[in-house]
Amino acid sequence: MSQARRDGWPLWARVASGWAAFFALLVIVWVGTPLIVPILLFLAGVAIFEFAAMLRLRGLLIHRTTLLVSIPFILIAAIPAGHTLQLVPARFLWSREVTLLAFLLIVVALASRRPHRNALSTAAYTLLGFAWIPVFLSYAIDIRELPGVGFGAALLTVFAIVASDVGGFIAGRTWGRTPLSPDVSPDKTIEGAVGGLVLAAIVAGVTATILASTAGTPLHGASAIAFGVAVAFAAQVGDLFESLVKRWVGVKDAGVFLPGHGGVLDRIDSHLVGIPVAYLLLRLTQLA
Repeated sequence: MSQARRDGWPLWARVASGWAAFFALLVIVWVGTPLIVPILLFLAGVAIFEFAAMLRLRGLLIHRTTLLVSIPFILIAAIPAGHTLQLVPARFLWSREVTLLAFLLIVVALASRRPHRNALSTAAYTLLGFAWIPVFLSYAIDIRELPGVGFGAALLTVFAIVASDVGGFIAGRTWGRTPLSPDVSPDKTIEGAVGGLVLAAIVAGVTATILASTAGTPLHGASAIAFGVAVAFAAQVGDLFESLVKRWVGVKDAGVFLPGHGGVLDRIDSHLVGIPVAYLLLRLTQLA
């Protein structure tokens, strides 16, 4: 577990790695599920290692191996039947709900078989890690696989989350005065949060307009703007939640992944909540 500060990296390295990550994200969205699945396997695996390492700093253990083994099962459940990557016959394919229930039963069985003083904490944090990381990430597949508009829906989701981060950073550095949550993340401000929401609304509206005349979009006009704001808000909640975990265990970064950007969890914290909320919104609009 590295506790090196991001400020130790030169600015050019932070900017270059940020742009590299952004363009890589665009490529992943463009290629779709064949690239999304292996990327999610990698990100979820590293994030679980980081999550387990952070908890060890508080003297807490989780069923890390069980979590790692669960990743392919939850991703397989998210891949639609009939897809070229879906190797399980439709009649044997399990759902995400079945995977969740099976994982819950396994964790309960492990806690009951080898009880110890922190058995309940181990079970609770293992379940948190399962829902927070692989389950939430798996909804990226659902969004990208929306019939006819999967590319547009994924692009709107990604752009709203990225715009929230960029807008929050710029507005916070320029006008930030009022702390948003000083006990969790002293650097975040209300002005920065508002800036992130505003930029996400603008980006979502512009992106939907462009997609309407090219690749197709699941939302138009005011609905796209509202979608961008809601997803950006969820992304900020995800960012704050990870900050809460890091503050609780006493680290600056979850790990080292990209120069100046911390670990995998530091890079995907906004997506971990923004993606499932985006899918929920699309489901409510009867697109999913």
